[in-house]
Amino acid sequence: MSTFKAPKGTYDLIPPDSAKFLAVREAIAAPLRNSGYGYVETPGFENVELFARGVGESTDIVTKEMYAFETKGGDRLALRPEGTASVLRAALEANLHKSGNLPVKLWYSGSYYRYERPQKGRYRHFSQVGAEAIGAEDPALDAELIILADQAYRSLGLRNFRILLNSLGDKECRPVYRAALQDFLRGLDLDEDTLRRAEINPLRVLDDKRESVQKQLGDAPLLRDYLCDACKAYHEEVRELIGAAGVAFEDDPKLVRGLDYYTRTTFEFVHDGLGSQSAVGGGGRYDGLSEMIGGPALPSVGWALGVDRTVLALEAEGVELDLPASTSVFAVPLGEEARRVLFAKVTELRKVGVAADFSYGAKGLKGAMKNANRSGARYTIVAGERDLADGVVQLKDMESGEQTAVGVGEIVAELESRLG
Repeated sequence: MSTFKAPKGTYDLIPPDSAKFLAVREAIAAPLRNSGYGYVETPGFENVELFARGVGESTDIVTKEMYAFETKGGDRLALRPEGTASVLRAALEANLHKSGNLPVKLWYSGSYYRYERPQKGRYRHFSQVGAEAIGAEDPALDAELIILADQAYRSLGLRNFRILLNSLGDKECRPVYRAALQDFLRGLDLDEDTLRRAEINPLRVLDDKRESVQKQLGDAPLLRDYLCDACKAYHEEVRELIGAAGVAFEDDPKLVRGLDYYTRTTFEFVHDGLGSQSAVGGGGRYDGLSEMIGGPALPSVGWALGVDRTVLALEAEGVELDLPASTSVFAVPLGEEARRVLFAKVTELRKVGVAADFSYGAKGLKGAMKNANRSGARYTIVAGERDLADGVVQLKDMESGEQTAVGVGEIVAELESRLG
Protein backbone atom coordinates (compact mmCIF):
# COMPACT_ATOMS: atom_id res chain seq x y z
CA MET A 1 0.00 0.00 0.00
CA SER A 2 1.49 3.36 -1.05
CA THR A 3 2.01 5.95 1.68
CA PHE A 4 1.30 8.71 -0.84
CA LYS A 5 -2.17 10.05 -1.61
CA ALA A 6 -3.52 12.57 -4.10
CA PRO A 7 -3.18 16.12 -2.71
CA LYS A 8 -6.15 17.52 -0.80
CA GLY A 9 -8.88 18.79 -3.09
CA THR A 10 -7.71 16.74 -6.09
CA TYR A 11 -8.72 13.40 -7.54
CA ASP A 12 -7.43 10.67 -9.82
CA LEU A 13 -9.32 9.63 -12.94
CA ILE A 14 -9.18 5.84 -13.19
CA PRO A 15 -11.20 3.22 -15.10
CA PRO A 16 -14.08 2.68 -15.37
CA ASP A 17 -15.11 6.20 -14.26
CA SER A 18 -12.51 7.85 -16.47
CA ALA A 19 -14.46 6.68 -19.53
CA LYS A 20 -17.34 8.95 -18.47
CA PHE A 21 -15.05 11.97 -18.30
CA LEU A 22 -13.64 11.23 -21.75
CA ALA A 23 -17.17 10.86 -23.16
CA VAL A 24 -18.22 14.20 -21.62
CA ARG A 25 -15.18 15.97 -23.07
CA GLU A 26 -15.88 14.49 -26.48
CA ALA A 27 -19.58 15.44 -26.36
CA ILE A 28 -18.79 19.05 -25.44
CA ALA A 29 -16.11 19.32 -28.12
CA ALA A 30 -18.12 17.72 -30.95
CA PRO A 31 -20.45 20.68 -31.69
CA LEU A 32 -17.48 23.05 -31.59
CA ARG A 33 -15.50 21.05 -34.15
CA ASN A 34 -18.57 21.08 -36.39
CA SER A 35 -18.78 24.88 -36.13
CA GLY A 36 -15.33 25.99 -37.23
CA TYR A 37 -13.50 25.93 -33.89
CA GLY A 38 -9.90 24.70 -33.98
CA TYR A 39 -8.09 23.09 -31.06
CA VAL A 40 -5.61 25.07 -28.96
CA GLU A 41 -3.51 23.89 -26.01
CA THR A 42 -1.67 26.25 -23.69
CA PRO A 43 0.87 25.66 -20.86
CA GLY A 44 -0.36 24.72 -17.42
CA PHE A 45 1.29 27.83 -15.99
CA GLU A 46 1.61 31.44 -17.14
CA ASN A 47 3.04 34.75 -16.02
CA VAL A 48 1.21 35.90 -12.88
CA GLU A 49 0.50 39.29 -14.46
CA LEU A 50 -1.54 37.70 -17.25
CA PHE A 51 -4.17 36.66 -14.73
CA ALA A 52 -3.78 39.70 -12.46
CA ARG A 53 -4.57 41.99 -15.38
CA GLY A 54 -7.07 39.80 -17.20
CA VAL A 55 -9.02 38.07 -14.46
CA GLY A 56 -8.80 41.08 -12.13
CA GLU A 57 -6.76 42.21 -9.14
CA SER A 58 -9.84 42.28 -6.88
CA THR A 59 -11.20 38.83 -7.72
CA ASP A 60 -11.03 35.98 -5.23
CA ILE A 61 -9.28 33.96 -7.94
CA VAL A 62 -6.28 36.32 -7.98
CA THR A 63 -6.25 37.42 -4.33
CA LYS A 64 -7.00 34.09 -2.63
CA GLU A 65 -7.16 31.11 -4.98
CA MET A 66 -4.31 31.32 -7.46
CA TYR A 67 -1.31 29.01 -7.06
CA ALA A 68 1.54 31.49 -7.62
CA PHE A 69 5.25 30.77 -7.26
CA GLU A 70 8.67 32.12 -8.16
CA THR A 71 11.02 30.05 -10.31
CA LYS A 72 14.74 29.60 -9.68
CA GLY A 73 15.29 32.17 -12.39
CA GLY A 74 13.12 34.71 -10.60
CA ASP A 75 10.06 34.51 -12.86
CA ARG A 76 6.67 34.94 -11.17
CA LEU A 77 4.36 32.24 -12.52
CA ALA A 78 0.94 30.87 -11.65
CA LEU A 79 -0.85 27.63 -12.37
CA ARG A 80 -3.68 28.62 -14.68
CA PRO A 81 -6.93 29.22 -12.74
CA GLU A 82 -9.01 29.64 -15.92
CA GLY A 83 -8.57 29.30 -19.67
CA THR A 84 -9.66 32.46 -21.47
CA ALA A 85 -6.66 34.67 -20.65
CA SER A 86 -4.22 31.92 -21.68
CA VAL A 87 -6.00 31.21 -24.96
CA LEU A 88 -6.19 34.89 -25.86
CA ARG A 89 -2.50 35.31 -25.00
CA ALA A 90 -1.64 32.36 -27.28
CA ALA A 91 -3.75 33.75 -30.14
CA LEU A 92 -2.08 37.17 -29.83
CA GLU A 93 1.41 35.69 -29.60
CA ALA A 94 0.81 33.64 -32.75
CA ASN A 95 -0.76 36.66 -34.53
CA LEU A 96 -3.85 34.63 -35.37
CA HIS A 97 -5.87 37.84 -35.38
CA LYS A 98 -3.78 39.10 -38.31
CA SER A 99 -4.75 36.24 -40.61
CA GLY A 100 -7.68 38.27 -41.94
CA ASN A 101 -10.18 35.60 -40.98
CA LEU A 102 -12.00 36.94 -37.94
CA PRO A 103 -13.30 35.76 -35.63
CA VAL A 104 -10.54 33.36 -34.62
CA LYS A 105 -12.54 30.39 -33.25
CA LEU A 106 -10.72 28.13 -30.79
CA TRP A 107 -11.63 25.36 -28.37
CA TYR A 108 -9.56 23.78 -25.62
CA SER A 109 -9.61 21.15 -22.91
CA GLY A 110 -7.45 20.88 -19.84
CA SER A 111 -6.85 21.07 -16.11
CA TYR A 112 -7.13 24.23 -14.02
CA TYR A 113 -6.11 24.99 -10.45
CA ARG A 114 -7.57 27.08 -7.62
CA TYR A 115 -6.82 27.00 -3.92
CA GLU A 116 -10.39 26.60 -2.66
CA ARG A 117 -12.09 24.90 0.26
CA PRO A 118 -12.74 21.45 -1.21
CA GLN A 119 -16.26 20.08 -1.33
CA LYS A 120 -18.32 18.01 -3.74
CA GLY A 121 -18.23 19.76 -7.10
CA ARG A 122 -15.46 22.17 -6.09
CA TYR A 123 -11.89 20.96 -6.35
CA ARG A 124 -8.41 22.46 -6.33
CA HIS A 125 -7.70 20.68 -9.59
CA PHE A 126 -10.56 20.52 -12.08
CA SER A 127 -11.20 19.91 -15.74
CA GLN A 128 -12.90 22.16 -18.29
CA VAL A 129 -13.68 22.31 -21.98
CA GLY A 130 -13.82 25.85 -23.31
CA ALA A 131 -14.42 27.81 -26.48
CA GLU A 132 -13.44 31.33 -27.54
CA ALA A 133 -14.47 33.40 -30.59
CA ILE A 134 -11.89 36.20 -30.84
CA GLY A 135 -12.04 39.41 -32.86
CA ALA A 136 -15.69 40.04 -33.73
CA GLU A 137 -18.55 41.91 -32.08
CA ASP A 138 -21.68 40.16 -33.25
CA PRO A 139 -24.74 39.02 -31.25
CA ALA A 140 -24.86 35.92 -33.46
CA LEU A 141 -21.52 34.77 -32.03
CA ASP A 142 -22.80 35.11 -28.45
CA ALA A 143 -25.93 33.18 -29.43
CA GLU A 144 -23.90 30.55 -31.30
CA LEU A 145 -21.82 29.68 -28.27
CA ILE A 146 -24.82 29.43 -25.96
CA ILE A 147 -26.63 27.23 -28.48
CA LEU A 148 -23.58 24.97 -28.93
CA ALA A 149 -23.26 24.47 -25.16
CA ASP A 150 -26.96 23.64 -24.94
CA GLN A 151 -26.52 21.17 -27.82
CA ALA A 152 -23.57 19.52 -26.06
CA TYR A 153 -25.43 19.07 -22.78
CA ARG A 154 -28.51 17.68 -24.50
CA SER A 155 -26.44 15.25 -26.58
CA LEU A 156 -25.27 13.76 -23.26
CA GLY A 157 -28.87 13.34 -22.10
CA LEU A 158 -28.91 16.22 -19.60
CA ARG A 159 -32.30 17.90 -19.29
CA ASN A 160 -32.57 19.56 -15.86
CA PHE A 161 -30.19 22.45 -16.44
CA ARG A 162 -31.08 26.11 -16.81
CA ILE A 163 -29.44 28.90 -18.78
CA LEU A 164 -29.24 32.24 -16.95
CA LEU A 165 -28.66 35.31 -19.13
CA ASN A 166 -27.79 38.94 -18.44
CA SER A 167 -25.99 41.95 -19.92
CA LEU A 168 -23.21 43.75 -18.06
CA GLY A 169 -23.20 46.77 -20.34
CA ASP A 170 -20.09 48.34 -21.84
CA LYS A 171 -17.60 51.14 -21.21
CA GLU A 172 -20.28 53.70 -22.04
CA CYS A 173 -23.03 52.70 -19.64
CA ARG A 174 -21.37 50.58 -16.97
CA PRO A 175 -19.51 53.47 -15.28
CA VAL A 176 -22.86 55.17 -14.54
CA TYR A 177 -24.20 51.97 -13.00
CA ARG A 178 -20.93 51.38 -11.17
CA ALA A 179 -21.22 54.75 -9.45
CA ALA A 180 -24.85 54.13 -8.49
CA LEU A 181 -24.01 50.68 -7.10
CA GLN A 182 -21.07 52.03 -5.11
CA ASP A 183 -23.31 54.67 -3.53
CA PHE A 184 -25.76 51.94 -2.55
CA LEU A 185 -23.06 49.63 -1.14
CA ARG A 186 -21.51 52.37 0.97
CA GLY A 187 -24.76 52.53 2.93
CA LEU A 188 -24.70 48.82 3.87
CA ASP A 189 -23.21 47.06 6.88
CA LEU A 190 -20.27 45.40 5.12
CA ASP A 191 -16.86 44.30 6.38
CA GLU A 192 -13.73 46.21 5.36
CA ASP A 193 -12.62 43.70 2.73
CA THR A 194 -16.00 43.81 1.01
CA LEU A 195 -16.10 47.61 1.10
CA ARG A 196 -12.60 47.68 -0.39
CA ARG A 197 -13.75 45.29 -3.14
CA ALA A 198 -16.73 47.57 -3.78
CA GLU A 199 -14.39 50.47 -4.48
CA ILE A 200 -12.33 48.42 -6.96
CA ASN A 201 -15.14 46.51 -8.69
CA PRO A 202 -18.58 46.83 -7.06
CA LEU A 203 -20.12 44.20 -9.36
CA ARG A 204 -18.04 41.61 -7.55
CA VAL A 205 -20.01 42.28 -4.38
CA LEU A 206 -23.19 41.19 -6.17
CA ASP A 207 -21.50 37.82 -6.71
CA ASP A 208 -20.73 37.40 -2.99
CA LYS A 209 -22.30 34.11 -1.87
CA ARG A 210 -22.46 34.93 1.87
CA GLU A 211 -26.01 35.18 3.20
CA SER A 212 -25.06 38.16 5.39
CA VAL A 213 -24.21 40.08 2.22
CA GLN A 214 -26.96 38.77 -0.05
CA LYS A 215 -29.77 39.69 2.34
CA GLN A 216 -28.66 43.35 2.13
CA LEU A 217 -28.68 43.41 -1.69
CA GLY A 218 -32.43 43.08 -2.25
CA ASP A 219 -32.85 46.74 -3.22
CA ALA A 220 -29.56 47.07 -5.08
CA PRO A 221 -29.82 48.96 -8.40
CA LEU A 222 -29.97 46.64 -11.42
CA LEU A 223 -27.64 47.06 -14.36
CA ARG A 224 -30.42 46.49 -16.88
CA ASP A 225 -31.94 49.80 -15.79
CA TYR A 226 -28.72 51.59 -16.77
CA LEU A 227 -27.97 49.96 -20.13
CA CYS A 228 -27.38 52.34 -23.04
CA ASP A 229 -29.46 51.94 -26.19
CA ALA A 230 -26.67 50.10 -28.02
CA CYS A 231 -26.29 47.52 -25.23
CA LYS A 232 -30.06 47.08 -24.97
CA ALA A 233 -30.32 46.43 -28.72
CA TYR A 234 -27.35 44.03 -28.66
CA HIS A 235 -28.76 42.05 -25.75
CA GLU A 236 -32.21 41.88 -27.29
CA GLU A 237 -30.77 40.40 -30.50
CA VAL A 238 -28.88 37.77 -28.51
CA ARG A 239 -32.13 36.86 -26.73
CA GLU A 240 -34.07 36.67 -30.01
CA LEU A 241 -31.48 34.46 -31.71
CA ILE A 242 -31.34 32.03 -28.80
CA GLY A 243 -35.11 31.87 -28.55
CA ALA A 244 -35.51 31.35 -32.30
CA ALA A 245 -33.17 28.34 -32.02
CA GLY A 246 -35.54 26.78 -29.48
CA VAL A 247 -33.13 27.19 -26.56
CA ALA A 248 -34.86 28.11 -23.30
CA PHE A 249 -33.23 30.65 -21.01
CA GLU A 250 -34.02 32.77 -17.98
CA ASP A 251 -33.24 36.47 -17.63
CA ASP A 252 -31.23 37.01 -14.44
CA PRO A 253 -30.59 40.73 -13.82
CA LYS A 254 -28.26 39.93 -10.88
CA LEU A 255 -25.97 37.58 -12.79
CA VAL A 256 -22.45 39.04 -12.89
CA ARG A 257 -20.02 36.06 -12.94
CA GLY A 258 -16.73 36.09 -11.03
CA LEU A 259 -14.23 37.57 -13.49
CA ASP A 260 -13.55 41.23 -14.17
CA TYR A 261 -13.19 40.99 -17.94
CA TYR A 262 -16.84 40.37 -18.88
CA THR A 263 -18.83 42.98 -20.86
CA ARG A 264 -22.32 42.86 -22.32
CA THR A 265 -23.53 39.27 -22.67
CA THR A 266 -22.94 37.07 -19.64
CA PHE A 267 -24.49 33.65 -19.03
CA GLU A 268 -24.34 30.68 -16.73
CA PHE A 269 -25.47 27.07 -16.94
CA VAL A 270 -26.83 25.81 -13.62
CA HIS A 271 -28.10 22.43 -12.49
CA ASP A 272 -30.36 22.37 -9.45
CA GLY A 273 -29.35 18.81 -8.56
CA LEU A 274 -25.86 19.83 -7.45
CA GLY A 275 -26.58 21.77 -4.27
CA SER A 276 -24.49 24.86 -3.57
CA GLN A 277 -22.09 24.22 -6.46
CA SER A 278 -24.88 24.47 -9.03
CA ALA A 279 -22.98 26.16 -11.87
CA VAL A 280 -21.85 23.60 -14.44
CA GLY A 281 -20.49 26.18 -16.86
CA GLY A 282 -20.66 29.77 -17.99
CA GLY A 283 -19.13 32.55 -19.96
CA GLY A 284 -19.75 35.79 -21.75
CA ARG A 285 -18.36 38.60 -23.85
CA TYR A 286 -15.01 40.18 -22.96
CA ASP A 287 -14.46 43.00 -25.44
CA GLY A 288 -11.68 44.74 -23.51
CA LEU A 289 -9.54 41.79 -22.37
CA SER A 290 -7.12 41.91 -25.30
CA GLU A 291 -6.20 45.51 -24.50
CA MET A 292 -5.85 44.66 -20.79
CA ILE A 293 -3.09 42.17 -21.59
CA GLY A 294 -1.30 44.37 -24.12
CA GLY A 295 -3.01 43.44 -27.38
CA PRO A 296 -5.13 45.41 -29.87
CA ALA A 297 -8.87 45.90 -29.53
CA LEU A 298 -10.38 42.47 -30.19
CA PRO A 299 -14.01 42.09 -29.10
CA SER A 300 -14.49 38.44 -28.11
CA VAL A 301 -16.84 35.98 -26.45
CA GLY A 302 -16.41 32.52 -24.94
CA TRP A 303 -17.35 29.97 -22.32
CA ALA A 304 -15.97 27.14 -20.20
CA LEU A 305 -17.95 24.08 -19.15
CA GLY A 306 -16.88 22.01 -16.16
CA VAL A 307 -16.28 18.36 -16.97
CA ASP A 308 -16.34 17.34 -13.28
CA ARG A 309 -19.64 19.07 -12.59
CA THR A 310 -21.19 17.83 -15.81
CA VAL A 311 -20.44 14.27 -14.70
CA LEU A 312 -22.05 15.05 -11.32
CA ALA A 313 -25.09 16.50 -13.10
CA LEU A 314 -25.45 13.33 -15.17
CA GLU A 315 -25.31 11.27 -11.99
CA ALA A 316 -27.89 13.53 -10.32
CA GLU A 317 -30.29 12.89 -13.21
CA GLY A 318 -29.50 9.19 -13.31
CA VAL A 319 -28.25 9.42 -16.90
CA GLU A 320 -26.19 6.41 -17.97
CA LEU A 321 -23.93 7.19 -20.90
CA ASP A 322 -23.81 4.70 -23.75
CA LEU A 323 -20.08 4.04 -23.56
CA PRO A 324 -18.39 1.80 -26.12
CA ALA A 325 -16.84 -1.36 -24.73
CA SER A 326 -13.13 -0.93 -24.14
CA THR A 327 -12.64 -4.49 -25.41
CA SER A 328 -14.70 -6.25 -28.08
CA VAL A 329 -12.59 -9.40 -28.48
CA PHE A 330 -10.51 -11.27 -25.91
CA ALA A 331 -8.04 -13.97 -26.94
CA VAL A 332 -7.33 -16.97 -24.71
CA PRO A 333 -4.39 -19.13 -25.88
CA LEU A 334 -3.74 -22.61 -24.47
CA GLY A 335 -0.10 -23.47 -25.10
CA GLU A 336 2.90 -21.76 -26.67
CA GLU A 337 1.89 -22.26 -30.30
CA ALA A 338 -1.58 -20.83 -29.56
CA ARG A 339 0.05 -17.82 -27.87
CA ARG A 340 2.04 -17.06 -31.01
CA VAL A 341 -0.94 -17.52 -33.36
CA LEU A 342 -3.54 -15.65 -31.27
CA PHE A 343 -1.20 -12.78 -30.46
CA ALA A 344 -0.75 -12.28 -34.22
CA LYS A 345 -4.55 -12.34 -34.69
CA VAL A 346 -5.06 -9.79 -31.90
CA THR A 347 -2.54 -7.53 -33.65
CA GLU A 348 -4.44 -7.96 -36.95
CA LEU A 349 -7.76 -7.14 -35.27
CA ARG A 350 -6.36 -3.95 -33.77
CA LYS A 351 -5.02 -2.89 -37.18
CA VAL A 352 -8.52 -3.08 -38.68
CA GLY A 353 -10.03 -1.11 -35.79
CA VAL A 354 -11.37 -3.89 -33.57
CA ALA A 355 -10.74 -3.38 -29.84
CA ALA A 356 -8.96 -6.57 -28.81
CA ASP A 357 -7.08 -7.80 -25.75
CA PHE A 358 -5.04 -10.87 -24.85
CA SER A 359 -4.65 -13.17 -21.87
CA TYR A 360 -1.18 -12.34 -20.60
CA GLY A 361 0.76 -14.21 -17.96
CA ALA A 362 0.25 -17.83 -19.07
CA LYS A 363 -2.96 -18.31 -17.09
CA GLY A 364 -4.95 -21.52 -17.21
CA LEU A 365 -8.29 -21.70 -19.05
CA LYS A 366 -10.39 -20.96 -15.95
CA GLY A 367 -8.40 -17.87 -14.94
CA ALA A 368 -8.17 -16.62 -18.52
CA MET A 369 -11.94 -16.92 -19.01
CA LYS A 370 -12.51 -14.92 -15.82
CA ASN A 371 -10.36 -12.18 -17.33
CA ALA A 372 -12.37 -12.39 -20.54
CA ASN A 373 -15.59 -11.89 -18.56
CA ARG A 374 -14.16 -8.93 -16.65
CA SER A 375 -12.98 -7.28 -19.88
CA GLY A 376 -16.57 -6.90 -21.11
CA ALA A 377 -15.63 -8.40 -24.49
CA ARG A 378 -18.49 -9.55 -26.68
CA TYR A 379 -16.44 -12.40 -28.16
CA THR A 380 -13.66 -14.63 -26.89
CA ILE A 381 -11.25 -16.56 -29.12
CA VAL A 382 -9.95 -19.76 -27.53
CA ALA A 383 -7.37 -22.03 -29.16
CA GLY A 384 -5.30 -25.04 -28.06
CA GLU A 385 -2.98 -27.47 -29.83
CA ARG A 386 -5.85 -29.68 -31.08
CA ASP A 387 -7.71 -26.64 -32.52
CA LEU A 388 -4.63 -25.43 -34.35
CA ALA A 389 -3.95 -28.93 -35.69
CA ASP A 390 -7.43 -28.73 -37.26
CA GLY A 391 -6.73 -25.21 -38.54
CA VAL A 392 -9.43 -23.59 -36.40
CA VAL A 393 -10.03 -21.48 -33.29
CA GLN A 394 -13.10 -21.54 -31.04
CA LEU A 395 -15.18 -18.35 -31.19
CA LYS A 396 -17.43 -17.86 -28.16
CA ASP A 397 -20.28 -15.35 -28.02
CA MET A 398 -20.12 -14.11 -24.42
CA GLU A 399 -23.77 -13.01 -24.44
CA SER A 400 -25.41 -16.15 -25.79
CA GLY A 401 -22.71 -18.64 -24.73
CA GLU A 402 -22.73 -20.10 -28.26
CA GLN A 403 -19.35 -21.42 -29.42
CA THR A 404 -18.37 -22.17 -33.02
CA ALA A 405 -15.19 -23.28 -34.79
CA VAL A 406 -13.81 -20.74 -37.26
CA GLY A 407 -10.82 -21.16 -39.55
CA VAL A 408 -7.63 -19.47 -38.32
CA GLY A 409 -7.34 -17.54 -41.57
CA GLU A 410 -10.99 -16.43 -41.44
CA ILE A 411 -11.31 -15.27 -37.83
CA VAL A 412 -10.48 -11.58 -38.44
CA ALA A 413 -13.01 -11.25 -41.28
CA GLU A 414 -15.62 -13.15 -39.25
CA LEU A 415 -15.25 -10.85 -36.26
CA GLU A 416 -15.30 -7.74 -38.45
CA SER A 417 -18.58 -8.98 -39.94
CA ARG A 418 -20.15 -9.81 -36.57
CA LEU A 419 -19.11 -6.55 -34.92
CA GLY A 420 -20.27 -4.46 -37.86
